[in-house]
Amino acid sequence: MVNFRVYVVLLLALAFMPATVFAASGPIDLTLSPIGLFALSLFALAYMLVMAEEKIHLRKSKPVLVAAGMIWALIGWHYMQAGMPDKAESAFRHTLLEFSELMLFLLVAMTYINALEERRLFDALRAWLIRSGFSYRTLFWISGILAFFISSFANNMTTAMLMCAVVMKVAEGDKKFINLTCINIVVAANAGGAFIPFGDITTLMVWQAGIITFNEFFTLFIPAVINFMVPAVIMSLFVQKRSPGGFAEEVELKRGALRILTLFLLTIATAVAFHSFLGLPPVLGMMTGLGYLQFFGFFLRKTLPGSLARKKAIAERAGDMERLRSLGQVVPFDVFNRIARAEWDTLLFFYGVVVCVGGLGFLGYLELLSTALYTNWNPTAANVVLGLMSAVVDNIPVMFAVLTMNPEMSHGQWLLITLTAGVGGSLLSIGSAAGVALMGQARGYYTFVGHLKWAPVILLGYAASVVCHLWLNAELFTIFGRP
Repeated sequence: MVNFRVYVVLLLALAFMPATVFAASGPIDLTLSPIGLFALSLFALAYMLVMAEEKIHLRKSKPVLVAAGMIWALIGWHYMQAGMPDKAESAFRHTLLEFSELMLFLLVAMTYINALEERRLFDALRAWLIRSGFSYRTLFWISGILAFFISSFANNMTTAMLMCAVVMKVAEGDKKFINLTCINIVVAANAGGAFIPFGDITTLMVWQAGIITFNEFFTLFIPAVINFMVPAVIMSLFVQKRSPGGFAEEVELKRGALRILTLFLLTIATAVAFHSFLGLPPVLGMMTGLGYLQFFGFFLRKTLPGSLARKKAIAERAGDMERLRSLGQVVPFDVFNRIARAEWDTLLFFYGVVVCVGGLGFLGYLELLSTALYTNWNPTAANVVLGLMSAVVDNIPVMFAVLTMNPEMSHGQWLLITLTAGVGGSLLSIGSAAGVALMGQARGYYTFVGHLKWAPVILLGYAASVVCHLWLNAELFTIFGRP
Protein backbone atom coordinates (compact mmCIF):
# COMPACT_ATOMS: atom_id res chain seq x y z
CA MET A 1 0.00 0.00 0.00
CA VAL A 2 1.30 3.40 -0.92
CA ASN A 3 1.80 6.24 1.47
CA PHE A 4 -1.37 8.28 1.34
CA ARG A 5 -3.27 10.21 3.98
CA VAL A 6 -6.31 8.07 4.41
CA TYR A 7 -8.75 9.25 7.05
CA VAL A 8 -11.28 7.13 8.88
CA VAL A 9 -13.96 8.41 6.55
CA LEU A 10 -12.44 6.77 3.58
CA LEU A 11 -12.85 3.42 5.26
CA LEU A 12 -16.40 4.20 6.34
CA ALA A 13 -17.43 5.46 2.93
CA LEU A 14 -16.35 2.39 1.00
CA ALA A 15 -18.57 0.34 3.25
CA PHE A 16 -21.61 1.84 1.61
CA MET A 17 -20.39 2.02 -1.96
CA PRO A 18 -23.05 0.14 -3.94
CA ALA A 19 -22.05 -3.23 -5.36
CA THR A 20 -23.03 -2.06 -8.83
CA VAL A 21 -19.95 0.14 -8.99
CA PHE A 22 -17.97 -2.99 -9.81
CA ALA A 23 -18.66 -3.06 -13.54
CA ALA A 24 -18.93 -6.36 -15.35
CA SER A 25 -17.08 -7.15 -18.56
CA GLY A 26 -18.31 -5.32 -21.64
CA PRO A 27 -20.05 -6.95 -24.60
CA ILE A 28 -16.72 -7.06 -26.49
CA ASP A 29 -13.74 -9.02 -25.14
CA LEU A 30 -10.72 -6.76 -25.71
CA THR A 31 -8.18 -8.56 -23.52
CA LEU A 32 -5.94 -9.57 -26.43
CA SER A 33 -6.49 -6.48 -28.58
CA PRO A 34 -3.91 -3.69 -28.91
CA ILE A 35 -6.34 -1.37 -27.12
CA GLY A 36 -6.71 -3.74 -24.18
CA LEU A 37 -2.99 -4.37 -23.85
CA PHE A 38 -2.23 -0.65 -24.07
CA ALA A 39 -4.83 0.11 -21.38
CA LEU A 40 -3.32 -2.54 -19.13
CA SER A 41 0.14 -1.07 -19.68
CA LEU A 42 -1.16 2.39 -18.84
CA PHE A 43 -2.52 1.19 -15.51
CA ALA A 44 0.71 -0.67 -14.71
CA LEU A 45 2.78 2.42 -15.49
CA ALA A 46 0.50 4.66 -13.44
CA TYR A 47 0.66 2.32 -10.50
CA MET A 48 4.44 2.14 -10.63
CA LEU A 49 4.48 5.93 -10.37
CA VAL A 50 2.10 5.72 -7.41
CA MET A 51 4.36 3.23 -5.64
CA ALA A 52 7.34 5.50 -6.25
CA GLU A 53 5.61 8.52 -4.69
CA GLU A 54 8.07 8.70 -1.77
CA LYS A 55 11.04 8.78 -4.13
CA ILE A 56 9.88 11.02 -6.96
CA HIS A 57 7.51 13.23 -4.90
CA LEU A 58 4.75 13.03 -7.50
CA ARG A 59 1.34 13.03 -5.87
CA LYS A 60 -0.34 9.67 -6.31
CA SER A 61 -3.57 11.09 -7.75
CA LYS A 62 -1.90 12.48 -10.88
CA PRO A 63 -0.90 9.25 -12.69
CA VAL A 64 -4.13 7.38 -11.92
CA LEU A 65 -6.29 10.32 -13.03
CA VAL A 66 -4.52 10.46 -16.38
CA ALA A 67 -4.58 6.68 -16.75
CA ALA A 68 -8.30 6.55 -15.93
CA GLY A 69 -9.11 9.15 -18.59
CA MET A 70 -6.97 7.47 -21.25
CA ILE A 71 -8.32 3.98 -20.53
CA TRP A 72 -11.92 5.07 -20.90
CA ALA A 73 -11.03 7.22 -23.95
CA LEU A 74 -9.68 4.07 -25.61
CA ILE A 75 -12.82 2.16 -24.65
CA GLY A 76 -15.05 4.97 -25.92
CA TRP A 77 -13.19 5.19 -29.23
CA HIS A 78 -13.43 1.43 -29.85
CA TYR A 79 -17.11 1.26 -28.97
CA MET A 80 -17.79 4.30 -31.16
CA GLN A 81 -16.16 2.50 -34.08
CA ALA A 82 -18.24 -0.59 -33.28
CA GLY A 83 -21.45 1.44 -33.35
CA MET A 84 -22.15 0.95 -29.61
CA PRO A 85 -21.16 4.25 -27.96
CA ASP A 86 -24.04 3.98 -25.51
CA LYS A 87 -22.53 0.84 -23.93
CA ALA A 88 -19.29 2.54 -22.88
CA GLU A 89 -21.09 5.73 -21.87
CA SER A 90 -23.57 3.85 -19.71
CA ALA A 91 -20.83 1.86 -17.97
CA PHE A 92 -18.75 4.94 -17.18
CA ARG A 93 -21.70 7.10 -16.08
CA HIS A 94 -22.81 4.39 -13.70
CA THR A 95 -19.40 4.27 -12.02
CA LEU A 96 -19.16 8.07 -11.96
CA LEU A 97 -22.56 8.51 -10.32
CA GLU A 98 -21.79 5.96 -7.64
CA PHE A 99 -18.45 7.63 -6.91
CA SER A 100 -20.13 11.03 -6.64
CA GLU A 101 -22.21 9.59 -3.82
CA LEU A 102 -19.01 8.31 -2.25
CA MET A 103 -17.39 11.75 -2.49
CA LEU A 104 -20.14 13.35 -0.40
CA PHE A 105 -19.82 10.58 2.17
CA LEU A 106 -16.06 11.12 2.36
CA LEU A 107 -16.28 14.87 2.76
CA VAL A 108 -18.60 14.59 5.75
CA ALA A 109 -16.45 12.09 7.60
CA MET A 110 -13.20 13.92 6.76
CA THR A 111 -14.76 17.07 8.16
CA TYR A 112 -15.43 15.32 11.47
CA ILE A 113 -11.90 13.91 11.68
CA ASN A 114 -10.39 17.32 10.95
CA ALA A 115 -12.66 18.88 13.56
CA LEU A 116 -11.49 16.38 16.19
CA GLU A 117 -7.86 17.10 15.31
CA GLU A 118 -8.48 20.86 15.55
CA ARG A 119 -10.14 20.37 18.95
CA ARG A 120 -6.90 18.56 20.04
CA LEU A 121 -8.50 15.24 20.98
CA PHE A 122 -5.63 13.18 19.56
CA ASP A 123 -3.03 15.47 21.13
CA ALA A 124 -4.64 14.93 24.53
CA LEU A 125 -4.45 11.14 24.20
CA ARG A 126 -0.79 11.31 23.22
CA ALA A 127 0.01 13.63 26.16
CA TRP A 128 -1.69 11.30 28.65
CA LEU A 129 0.38 8.35 27.49
CA ILE A 130 3.59 10.35 27.75
CA ARG A 131 2.82 11.59 31.27
CA SER A 132 1.96 8.12 32.58
CA GLY A 133 5.59 7.00 32.83
CA PHE A 134 5.08 3.40 31.69
CA SER A 135 8.00 0.96 31.43
CA TYR A 136 9.31 0.07 27.98
CA ARG A 137 7.58 -3.31 27.98
CA THR A 138 4.30 -1.81 29.22
CA LEU A 139 4.52 0.93 26.59
CA PHE A 140 5.19 -1.74 23.94
CA TRP A 141 1.95 -3.52 24.86
CA ILE A 142 -0.18 -0.42 25.46
CA SER A 143 0.80 1.16 22.14
CA GLY A 144 0.06 -2.08 20.31
CA ILE A 145 -3.29 -2.69 22.01
CA LEU A 146 -4.40 0.90 21.50
CA ALA A 147 -3.34 0.73 17.84
CA PHE A 148 -5.37 -2.47 17.44
CA PHE A 149 -8.60 -1.04 18.83
CA ILE A 150 -8.32 2.56 17.60
CA SER A 151 -7.72 1.38 14.03
CA SER A 152 -11.02 -0.51 14.15
CA PHE A 153 -12.76 2.85 13.71
CA ALA A 154 -9.91 5.11 12.57
CA ASN A 155 -7.57 4.46 9.67
CA ASN A 156 -4.38 2.52 10.31
CA MET A 157 -2.03 5.30 9.25
CA THR A 158 -3.40 7.96 11.61
CA THR A 159 -3.49 5.42 14.44
CA ALA A 160 0.09 4.30 13.80
CA MET A 161 1.41 7.86 13.65
CA LEU A 162 -0.30 8.73 16.93
CA MET A 163 1.29 5.76 18.71
CA CYS A 164 4.66 6.34 17.06
CA ALA A 165 4.69 9.94 18.32
CA VAL A 166 4.35 8.63 21.87
CA VAL A 167 7.13 6.08 21.43
CA MET A 168 9.48 8.60 19.80
CA LYS A 169 8.93 11.06 22.65
CA VAL A 170 9.30 8.58 25.51
CA ALA A 171 12.17 6.48 24.13
CA GLU A 172 14.07 9.21 22.37
CA GLY A 173 17.31 7.86 20.91
CA ASP A 174 16.64 4.18 21.70
CA LYS A 175 16.79 2.86 18.14
CA LYS A 176 16.21 -0.80 18.94
CA PHE A 177 13.11 -0.19 21.06
CA ILE A 178 11.61 2.33 18.63
CA ASN A 179 12.09 -0.02 15.66
CA LEU A 180 10.59 -2.99 17.50
CA THR A 181 7.63 -1.02 18.84
CA CYS A 182 6.92 0.57 15.46
CA ILE A 183 6.76 -2.90 13.89
CA ASN A 184 4.33 -3.96 16.60
CA ILE A 185 2.23 -0.84 16.00
CA VAL A 186 2.04 -1.47 12.24
CA VAL A 187 0.97 -5.10 12.72
CA ALA A 188 -1.59 -4.13 15.37
CA ALA A 189 -3.05 -1.27 13.31
CA ASN A 190 -3.49 -3.46 10.25
CA ALA A 191 -5.01 -6.33 12.25
CA GLY A 192 -7.37 -4.05 14.15
CA GLY A 193 -9.33 -3.11 11.06
CA ALA A 194 -10.01 -6.67 9.95
CA PHE A 195 -12.88 -7.63 12.24
CA ILE A 196 -15.37 -4.81 11.81
CA PRO A 197 -17.10 -3.68 8.60
CA PHE A 198 -15.82 -0.09 8.62
CA GLY A 199 -12.43 -0.89 10.16
CA ASP A 200 -10.56 -1.55 6.93
CA ILE A 201 -10.98 -1.05 3.21
CA THR A 202 -11.28 -4.78 2.58
CA THR A 203 -14.05 -5.29 5.11
CA LEU A 204 -15.88 -2.24 3.82
CA MET A 205 -15.92 -3.34 0.23
CA VAL A 206 -17.10 -6.85 1.02
CA TRP A 207 -19.85 -5.54 3.31
CA GLN A 208 -21.15 -2.96 0.85
CA ALA A 209 -21.23 -5.59 -1.88
CA GLY A 210 -23.85 -7.42 0.18
CA ILE A 211 -21.87 -10.65 0.49
CA ILE A 212 -21.34 -10.75 4.25
CA THR A 213 -23.70 -9.44 6.92
CA PHE A 214 -22.60 -6.87 9.51
CA ASN A 215 -22.48 -9.37 12.37
CA GLU A 216 -20.54 -12.02 10.46
CA PHE A 217 -17.46 -9.81 10.32
CA PHE A 218 -17.04 -10.12 14.06
CA THR A 219 -16.17 -13.79 13.56
CA LEU A 220 -12.78 -12.44 12.41
CA PHE A 221 -12.08 -10.88 15.80
CA ILE A 222 -10.15 -13.84 17.22
CA PRO A 223 -8.14 -14.44 13.99
CA ALA A 224 -7.27 -10.72 14.00
CA VAL A 225 -6.17 -10.91 17.63
CA ILE A 226 -4.03 -13.94 16.79
CA ASN A 227 -2.48 -12.06 13.88
CA PHE A 228 -1.43 -9.29 16.28
CA MET A 229 -0.61 -11.34 19.37
CA VAL A 230 1.67 -14.03 17.89
CA PRO A 231 4.40 -11.64 16.67
CA ALA A 232 3.80 -9.26 19.61
CA VAL A 233 4.45 -11.95 22.22
CA ILE A 234 7.68 -13.01 20.51
CA MET A 235 8.92 -9.45 19.97
CA SER A 236 8.07 -8.43 23.55
CA LEU A 237 10.66 -10.93 24.79
CA PHE A 238 13.33 -8.71 23.22
CA VAL A 239 12.17 -5.51 24.92
CA GLN A 240 14.47 -4.43 27.72
CA LYS A 241 13.08 -4.33 31.26
CA ARG A 242 13.64 -0.69 32.09
CA SER A 243 11.73 2.56 32.31
CA PRO A 244 12.29 5.80 30.42
CA GLY A 245 12.62 9.16 32.06
CA GLY A 246 9.48 11.07 33.02
CA PHE A 247 7.97 13.66 30.71
CA ALA A 248 5.51 16.41 31.47
CA GLU A 249 3.15 17.51 28.73
CA GLU A 250 -0.20 19.16 29.26
CA VAL A 251 -2.79 19.39 26.50
CA GLU A 252 -6.09 21.12 27.05
CA LEU A 253 -9.02 19.99 24.92
CA LYS A 254 -10.70 22.78 23.07
CA ARG A 255 -14.32 23.48 23.89
CA GLY A 256 -16.73 20.97 22.38
CA ALA A 257 -14.19 18.25 21.54
CA LEU A 258 -16.03 15.40 23.26
CA ARG A 259 -19.38 16.61 21.98
CA ILE A 260 -18.06 16.59 18.41
CA LEU A 261 -16.85 13.02 18.97
CA THR A 262 -20.35 12.11 20.15
CA LEU A 263 -21.88 13.74 17.07
CA PHE A 264 -19.47 11.79 14.85
CA LEU A 265 -20.58 8.52 16.41
CA LEU A 266 -24.20 9.61 16.03
CA THR A 267 -23.57 10.42 12.37
CA ILE A 268 -22.12 6.96 11.75
CA ALA A 269 -25.10 5.41 13.51
CA THR A 270 -27.45 7.49 11.37
CA ALA A 271 -25.77 6.34 8.15
CA VAL A 272 -25.84 2.70 9.23
CA ALA A 273 -29.50 2.97 10.26
CA PHE A 274 -30.51 4.61 6.98
CA HIS A 275 -28.69 1.87 5.06
CA SER A 276 -29.73 -1.14 7.15
CA PHE A 277 -33.25 -0.34 8.30
CA LEU A 278 -34.70 2.13 5.79
CA GLY A 279 -33.02 0.94 2.59
CA LEU A 280 -31.84 4.49 1.87
CA PRO A 281 -28.37 5.46 0.65
CA PRO A 282 -26.08 5.94 3.66
CA VAL A 283 -24.81 9.22 2.21
CA LEU A 284 -28.19 10.65 3.24
CA GLY A 285 -27.39 9.81 6.85
CA MET A 286 -23.90 11.29 6.54
CA MET A 287 -25.19 14.53 5.08
CA THR A 288 -27.71 14.67 7.92
CA GLY A 289 -24.77 14.24 10.29
CA LEU A 290 -23.03 17.19 8.63
CA GLY A 291 -26.10 19.17 9.63
CA TYR A 292 -25.53 18.04 13.24
CA LEU A 293 -21.99 19.46 13.11
CA GLN A 294 -23.11 22.70 11.48
CA PHE A 295 -25.70 23.30 14.17
CA PHE A 296 -23.12 22.59 16.86
CA GLY A 297 -20.61 24.86 15.13
CA PHE A 298 -23.24 27.62 15.19
CA PHE A 299 -23.68 27.01 18.92
CA LEU A 300 -19.91 27.20 19.54
CA ARG A 301 -19.61 30.49 17.67
CA LYS A 302 -22.58 32.09 19.41
CA THR A 303 -21.43 31.07 22.89
CA LEU A 304 -17.72 31.78 22.31
CA PRO A 305 -17.68 35.39 23.66
CA GLY A 306 -19.32 34.37 26.94
CA SER A 307 -17.04 31.37 27.34
CA LEU A 308 -13.91 33.47 26.69
CA ALA A 309 -15.06 36.14 29.14
CA ARG A 310 -15.47 33.58 31.92
CA LYS A 311 -12.09 31.96 31.22
CA LYS A 312 -10.31 35.32 31.04
CA ALA A 313 -11.80 36.37 34.35
CA ILE A 314 -10.53 33.18 35.97
CA ALA A 315 -7.07 33.67 34.45
CA GLU A 316 -6.90 37.30 35.59
CA ARG A 317 -7.77 36.34 39.15
CA ALA A 318 -5.05 33.71 39.07
CA GLY A 319 -2.56 36.08 37.46
CA ASP A 320 -1.96 33.58 34.64
CA MET A 321 -0.64 35.81 31.84
CA GLU A 322 0.24 32.86 29.60
CA ARG A 323 -3.34 31.67 29.80
CA LEU A 324 -4.61 35.14 28.94
CA ARG A 325 -2.36 35.29 25.87
CA SER A 326 -3.58 31.91 24.65
CA LEU A 327 -7.22 32.93 25.14
CA GLY A 328 -6.59 36.02 23.05
CA GLN A 329 -5.60 33.80 20.11
CA VAL A 330 -8.75 31.64 20.07
CA VAL A 331 -10.28 31.32 16.59
CA PRO A 332 -14.01 30.58 16.23
CA PHE A 333 -14.87 27.09 15.01
CA ASP A 334 -15.76 27.01 11.29
CA VAL A 335 -17.15 23.85 9.69
CA PHE A 336 -16.18 24.98 6.19
CA ASN A 337 -12.54 25.39 7.19
CA ARG A 338 -12.62 21.72 8.20
CA ILE A 339 -14.12 20.78 4.81
CA ALA A 340 -11.40 22.75 3.02
CA ARG A 341 -8.76 20.65 4.82
CA ALA A 342 -10.11 17.39 3.40
CA GLU A 343 -7.44 15.21 1.77
CA TRP A 344 -8.26 15.90 -1.86
CA ASP A 345 -5.29 13.95 -3.16
CA THR A 346 -6.71 10.84 -1.49
CA LEU A 347 -10.18 11.43 -2.92
CA LEU A 348 -8.84 11.87 -6.43
CA PHE A 349 -6.57 8.86 -6.04
CA PHE A 350 -9.52 6.64 -5.17
CA TYR A 351 -11.50 8.07 -8.05
CA GLY A 352 -8.65 7.13 -10.38
CA VAL A 353 -8.33 3.62 -8.95
CA VAL A 354 -12.07 2.93 -9.15
CA VAL A 355 -12.33 4.23 -12.71
CA CYS A 356 -9.18 2.40 -13.87
CA VAL A 357 -10.24 -0.93 -12.37
CA GLY A 358 -13.75 -0.44 -13.74
CA GLY A 359 -12.29 0.14 -17.20
CA LEU A 360 -10.07 -2.92 -17.04
CA GLY A 361 -13.03 -4.96 -15.87
CA PHE A 362 -15.10 -3.67 -18.80
CA LEU A 363 -12.29 -4.71 -21.15
CA GLY A 364 -12.48 -8.25 -19.77
CA TYR A 365 -9.25 -8.57 -17.77
CA LEU A 366 -10.84 -9.23 -14.41
CA GLU A 367 -12.91 -12.07 -15.78
CA LEU A 368 -9.69 -13.53 -17.18
CA LEU A 369 -7.94 -13.17 -13.81
CA SER A 370 -10.89 -14.73 -12.01
CA THR A 371 -10.66 -17.81 -14.21
CA ALA A 372 -6.91 -18.11 -13.65
CA LEU A 373 -7.11 -17.80 -9.87
CA TYR A 374 -10.42 -19.21 -8.73
CA THR A 375 -11.01 -21.87 -11.38
CA ASN A 376 -7.51 -23.28 -11.72
CA TRP A 377 -6.60 -22.80 -8.04
CA ASN A 378 -8.17 -23.77 -4.76
CA PRO A 379 -10.02 -20.68 -3.40
CA THR A 380 -8.16 -20.93 -0.07
CA ALA A 381 -4.78 -20.90 -1.80
CA ALA A 382 -5.86 -18.04 -4.07
CA ASN A 383 -7.05 -15.93 -1.16
CA VAL A 384 -3.92 -16.57 0.91
CA VAL A 385 -1.63 -15.70 -2.02
CA LEU A 386 -3.61 -12.53 -2.81
CA GLY A 387 -3.18 -11.53 0.82
CA LEU A 388 0.58 -11.97 0.55
CA MET A 389 0.54 -9.92 -2.65
CA SER A 390 -0.96 -7.02 -0.71
CA ALA A 391 2.43 -6.62 1.03
CA VAL A 392 3.74 -5.34 -2.31
CA VAL A 393 0.66 -4.26 -4.26
CA ASP A 394 -1.91 -1.97 -2.69
CA ASN A 395 -4.86 -3.94 -1.30
CA ILE A 396 -7.33 -1.51 -2.88
CA PRO A 397 -6.95 -2.74 -6.48
CA VAL A 398 -6.54 -6.31 -5.16
CA MET A 399 -9.90 -6.19 -3.39
CA PHE A 400 -11.60 -4.26 -6.17
CA ALA A 401 -10.40 -6.93 -8.59
CA VAL A 402 -11.72 -9.81 -6.47
CA LEU A 403 -15.12 -8.16 -6.05
CA THR A 404 -15.32 -7.34 -9.74
CA MET A 405 -14.37 -10.91 -10.65
CA ASN A 406 -17.06 -12.05 -8.21
CA PRO A 407 -15.90 -15.68 -7.90
CA GLU A 408 -18.40 -18.11 -6.43
CA MET A 409 -17.13 -18.51 -2.86
CA SER A 410 -18.58 -19.32 0.54
CA HIS A 411 -18.92 -16.71 3.27
CA GLY A 412 -15.88 -18.26 4.91
CA GLN A 413 -13.78 -17.68 1.81
CA TRP A 414 -14.99 -14.08 1.45
CA LEU A 415 -14.04 -13.49 5.06
CA LEU A 416 -10.68 -15.12 4.38
CA ILE A 417 -9.81 -12.75 1.53
CA THR A 418 -11.03 -9.88 3.70
CA LEU A 419 -8.67 -10.97 6.48
CA THR A 420 -5.64 -11.73 4.32
CA ALA A 421 -5.87 -8.59 2.19
CA GLY A 422 -6.22 -6.52 5.35
CA VAL A 423 -3.28 -7.95 7.32
CA GLY A 424 -0.98 -9.14 4.52
CA GLY A 425 0.55 -5.69 4.22
CA SER A 426 2.17 -6.10 7.65
CA LEU A 427 4.84 -8.36 6.19
CA LEU A 428 6.81 -5.44 4.77
CA SER A 429 7.22 -1.87 5.94
CA ILE A 430 6.09 -0.72 2.48
CA GLY A 431 3.06 -3.02 2.55
CA SER A 432 0.67 -0.65 4.30
CA ALA A 433 0.03 3.06 4.69
CA ALA A 434 0.90 2.69 8.38
CA GLY A 435 4.33 1.24 7.64
CA VAL A 436 5.24 3.78 4.98
CA ALA A 437 4.13 6.66 7.18
CA LEU A 438 6.23 5.47 10.12
CA MET A 439 9.32 5.12 7.94
CA GLY A 440 9.04 8.84 7.36
CA GLN A 441 8.04 9.77 10.90
CA ALA A 442 10.70 7.61 12.59
CA ARG A 443 13.33 8.02 9.90
CA GLY A 444 16.56 6.29 10.86
CA TYR A 445 14.86 4.32 13.64
CA TYR A 446 12.15 2.33 11.86
CA THR A 447 13.50 1.09 8.54
CA PHE A 448 12.67 -1.35 5.76
CA VAL A 449 15.52 -3.66 6.75
CA GLY A 450 14.66 -3.41 10.45
CA HIS A 451 11.10 -4.50 9.67
CA LEU A 452 12.25 -7.20 7.26
CA LYS A 453 14.26 -8.93 10.00
CA TRP A 454 11.00 -9.67 11.81
CA ALA A 455 9.08 -10.73 8.67
CA PRO A 456 9.29 -14.47 9.58
CA VAL A 457 7.64 -13.75 12.94
CA ILE A 458 4.94 -11.64 11.27
CA LEU A 459 4.43 -14.38 8.67
CA LEU A 460 3.92 -16.82 11.54
CA GLY A 461 1.14 -14.60 12.86
CA TYR A 462 -0.35 -14.36 9.35
CA ALA A 463 -0.40 -18.15 8.99
CA ALA A 464 -1.79 -18.61 12.51
CA SER A 465 -4.66 -16.19 11.82
CA VAL A 466 -5.55 -18.03 8.59
CA VAL A 467 -5.51 -21.42 10.31
CA CYS A 468 -7.54 -20.00 13.19
CA HIS A 469 -10.19 -18.70 10.79
CA LEU A 470 -10.32 -21.96 8.83
CA TRP A 471 -10.82 -23.93 12.07
CA LEU A 472 -12.91 -21.56 14.15
CA ASN A 473 -15.33 -20.53 11.39
CA ALA A 474 -15.47 -23.83 9.52
CA GLU A 475 -19.29 -23.75 9.30
CA LEU A 476 -19.15 -20.53 7.23
CA PHE A 477 -17.36 -22.34 4.42
CA THR A 478 -20.63 -24.10 3.53
CA ILE A 479 -22.63 -20.85 3.32
CA PHE A 480 -22.40 -19.09 -0.01
CA GLY A 481 -22.65 -15.33 -0.53
CA ARG A 482 -23.75 -14.08 -3.89
CA PRO A 483 -25.77 -16.44 -6.09
